[in-house]
Amino acid sequence: MSTIESARPCIYQTLQEAIDNRTATIGIVGLGYVGLPLLRIFIKAGFSTIGYDVDAQKVEQLKKGKSYIKHIPSEWISEWIDSQRFESTSDMGRLDEADVLLICVPTPLNASRDPDLSFVEMTTQAIAKTLRPGQLVVLESTTYPGTTRDVLLPILNETGLVAGEDFFLAYSPEREDPGNPDYTASGIPKVVGGLEPRSLELATAVYSSAVVKVVPVPNCEIAEACKILENTYRSVNIAMVNELKVLFDRIGIDIWEVIDAAKTKPFGFQAFYPGPGLGGHCIPIDPFYLSWLARQHEMPTRFIELAGEINTSMPAYVVEKVAGALNEDSKSVRGSRIGILGVAYKKDVDDMRESPAFKLMELLGERGAEISYNDPHIPLLPSVRKYHLPALKSEALTPEYLASQDCILIATDHSDYDGEFIARHAKLVVDTRNLIKAGMHGAARIVKA
Repeated sequence: MSTIESARPCIYQTLQEAIDNRTATIGIVGLGYVGLPLLRIFIKAGFSTIGYDVDAQKVEQLKKGKSYIKHIPSEWISEWIDSQRFESTSDMGRLDEADVLLICVPTPLNASRDPDLSFVEMTTQAIAKTLRPGQLVVLESTTYPGTTRDVLLPILNETGLVAGEDFFLAYSPEREDPGNPDYTASGIPKVVGGLEPRSLELATAVYSSAVVKVVPVPNCEIAEACKILENTYRSVNIAMVNELKVLFDRIGIDIWEVIDAAKTKPFGFQAFYPGPGLGGHCIPIDPFYLSWLARQHEMPTRFIELAGEINTSMPAYVVEKVAGALNEDSKSVRGSRIGILGVAYKKDVDDMRESPAFKLMELLGERGAEISYNDPHIPLLPSVRKYHLPALKSEALTPEYLASQDCILIATDHSDYDGEFIARHAKLVVDTRNLIKAGMHGAARIVKA
């Protein structure tokens, strides 16, 4: 008898057959930018699903067939409901109704930039209250290596059920690229690590039914570290080009032209691009999970800390560029009308998590600027605890609006933005995204930041 079949084979085999036959119910806890795309791929694969979220307002919207995420059309939600393969609930007492539970809850940093696993812990405690034999639990939330084994497992063990025999536990890092039509959730390979062989096989079977490729790794820790490596790699390289941007600007070289030239090399180089700061739920946060873990082992992580310092300094650098550009027009920041184009953290999404636009607005407001903004994806500026910002709504991007501003600051390069149109009608443009290319004609003076 194999290792996988040796302990309580009926429980393992029953779940395996349910996954293979698409009769297993997939439960997704956390219905945000990761959870909703996951629901879609499992529904398309033929599974029945349950979406769990403590936000009752989100659940009510979903029950009405309405989406609250721009790149997830409401038509998809209605189709899921009509197919009778989806229901949503805020009742965590129903967690036992799912055979597979995928945890997609936030893992932010606290005020001292240490990991905040409170959402993961609360979700795991809720699962433990209803955990039954034959369930597979998979954590998808980004975290430090050791979380699945050292945080989730002890909570689930308190039930008296045995991991690998009564229930199964794995980790598979979320891989979402919101707003990028080239990478849908089903088309991105999934790394999977299990607590032990049975958990790995079951988790591999679940994801293999819905995504293009599954990459099994020996344990949860490798899968957890994989996600941290991916985002630290991006953070460090973005920091490098941000630092070079500042240097090259000082000596009169356009960093964007340098990158365009460098990326013609077919090997040994991958293009990363500068910006006004980092945004999103991954790159500004995840590397600090690793640096926190390193501190627990009395080891410094100098690359991570330095990259964080450089990337965090970019909003202040951009504001100085705005001040300098206005000064050339004999204007100060105080009293100047500054229109910010794009407040989402990346192009073509309505996601403002950790957006550098917040910091830009705060810094400019502190200097006395009259701030306004346009973002086709964000009609109202949400309230954010970390920043003191006025209540604003998106202005119409008209020639009159552009001409009325002393400075237009391009913070996000949405596809809806026409660089030549902006250059034609604005007076002064500070461009952090290279939206306005060389050769575009207009009356505006263009300053790259």
